[in-house]
Amino acid sequence: MKLIATLLAIAAFASVPLWLRDPYLMNALITTGIFIIGAMSLNLLLGFTGQLSLGHVAFFGIGAYTSALTSLGFDVPLVGDFHVVHEPWPPIAGFFLAIVIAGFCGYLVGRLSFRVRGAYFVIVTISFAEVVRLVALNWVELTQGPLALNNIPSIAFSAPGLGELVMRTKFHNYYLVLVVAVIAYVLIARLVRSHFGRAMRGLMENETLAVSVGIDVTRTLTLAAVISASIAGAAGSLYAHYIRIIDPDIFAFINTVTMVIMVISGGKGSLAGPVVGGLIFGLMPVFLRPIMAPEAQWIAYGGVLIVILFLLPRGIVPSLKQWYAKRRGPMAVPSVAFKPDAKEPA
Repeated sequence: MKLIATLLAIAAFASVPLWLRDPYLMNALITTGIFIIGAMSLNLLLGFTGQLSLGHVAFFGIGAYTSALTSLGFDVPLVGDFHVVHEPWPPIAGFFLAIVIAGFCGYLVGRLSFRVRGAYFVIVTISFAEVVRLVALNWVELTQGPLALNNIPSIAFSAPGLGELVMRTKFHNYYLVLVVAVIAYVLIARLVRSHFGRAMRGLMENETLAVSVGIDVTRTLTLAAVISASIAGAAGSLYAHYIRIIDPDIFAFINTVTMVIMVISGGKGSLAGPVVGGLIFGLMPVFLRPIMAPEAQWIAYGGVLIVILFLLPRGIVPSLKQWYAKRRGPMAVPSVAFKPDAKEPA
């Protein structure tokens, strides 16, 4: 049943460009889809390990800058007359390199910060994001600083006998974002339902008990951070090649807040939660803009969030699942207690 619902949802999303002709709405859907991918990556940490990263946008921005610089090339002076010169590579190479570099940064942050918990971890992640933002702002020879990197080439695919397909149009970029989002969703779903996923949930539910049965806390959380950062880096790469211009504002704290809102409102620890929350809060400004002043839009935005969290404190998806399970009968209500062989609901 869940598989059928997932396939129907994918088919519905895939049909959108066939009937939606408004370029403004298509642009909103593409950017919302990119941030949904980022929210899914954050949900892997926040929803399945209980670790709140308020610097998650750093991995998003690292992916964007890595992919842009790989495809544009650069000539950076280091010491004296010694320069580091990089010739432009195909944008698709930048996309995969963005995943690797963002994942490596996630590994470094994880190894350094997962020895602390709670507020200390939050402070470490915020500090890391601010350091990366300052580097992007001040290393003008590499990043152009506030002048921004522009004319970033679009991602292109080549196939023998079929020529080259360049993702220039909104039609092409919509399907590119959809494919990456589906891959990220499937990867996270397989991960959280595996033995490793049970270890993550075990740490979130009861770390002392998890350690007592042999779960390596630092290793588990670090690997989760690497995968989460890699997916965020992929989202950042898509953003750079779609917008085709990036500056240090990509590291703005509001982008992390947007991802957190998508996860919390949709339901953290739920696979579909970031998708539902992302669609609501990603598209809401689009529909409010023609009928409200900017100040009123923010009030409505915050009001909707408060109403959702007040009426559905666990988030939209988990609360609706619980309501549906209760309607089916008391035996259908799932247990949320940690069990070594428990299966995570989709």
